[in-house]
Amino acid sequence: MEIRKMLLLCIENSASDLHITENEPPILRIDGKLYRTDHPKLTKQSLKTAIYAVLTDVQKEMLERDLELDFSLALPGLDRFRVNVHIQRGSVEAAFRRVPLEVPSLADLGLPPMVLELARKPNGLVLVTGPTGVGKTTTLAAIVNLINSERECLIITIEDPIEFIYSNKKSVIKQREVYSDTRSFAQSLRHALRQDPDVIIVGEMRDLETISTALTAAETGHLVLATLHTPDAPQTVERIIDVFPPHQQQQVKLQLADSLQGVVSQLLLPHASGKGRVLATEIMVATPGIRNLIREQEIEQIPTLMQTGSKYGMKTMDKCLKELTQKGIVTLDTAMSKVKNMEEFKQL
Repeated sequence: MEIRKMLLLCIENSASDLHITENEPPILRIDGKLYRTDHPKLTKQSLKTAIYAVLTDVQKEMLERDLELDFSLALPGLDRFRVNVHIQRGSVEAAFRRVPLEVPSLADLGLPPMVLELARKPNGLVLVTGPTGVGKTTTLAAIVNLINSERECLIITIEDPIEFIYSNKKSVIKQREVYSDTRSFAQSLRHALRQDPDVIIVGEMRDLETISTALTAAETGHLVLATLHTPDAPQTVERIIDVFPPHQQQQVKLQLADSLQGVVSQLLLPHASGKGRVLATEIMVATPGIRNLIREQEIEQIPTLMQTGSKYGMKTMDKCLKELTQKGIVTLDTAMSKVKNMEEFKQL
């Protein structure tokens, strides 16, 4: 079975992901759950043939050298897909994540109005965090789209791989893909500062050098938007500080306290109706109080300020879960499984 037919299955069934693995039929992820399709099982040889048919010679060489490969795939007439090819017990296998052709708006995604305000900041660091597969890239894309339609900026994105494709509206957007357009996030970010950007989008802050350069860029008058795999705002602050060796941490706290504008943490939860998924968000805004806690590294006090900071647009994940439960959008069981502070949630 060729890849194109499998990807069509993915689109027709409104699936978010397609997995192809040895001795299984194509598997789809729909609303967060896995479903086996009723197609014939894939053999080791048929998998390799199908996957290699969509790779370029350079990609085949990279896969054989590194045993992993990330790239984006756009077949004529279909949506785009983010692809990871890997080896599993000697078989070449792949996971495909579907990327819609249209970039959704912040309102379509159900993000609170405060995210609009963060997107309109002239400079500083805005972080979108959460576990894998909760739509961080989609949120970043919606923010880029907003800036693109409102402001005359030069926007540079550094992605691995490129997912959404933007067309210039008011802004000029340059999209660079790690490994094909640049060697690494850190290298591309370092050079981006010489390309006269107003806004820099970092697909993922993975290592010390990338985080350090992103902080410098945010300090020097650029708006830097990036994602991190952290569950909430306090842990995001800790993760950034902990990446650095102890002798640099004091300086990093000061840099972060000065440049951070806000953190948006996301979860995708199954809808109470069983159809579709719902976005739950936690928002931390860098008020003078929050900046002070970061400087003093009193991170454990951040949640208290977030609970009382609703007038600044802040909201804890527990409060968001409470609202979604009260509106009947998610079930109580689903909310309870994600709650951080059970005592406080019960009081809410």
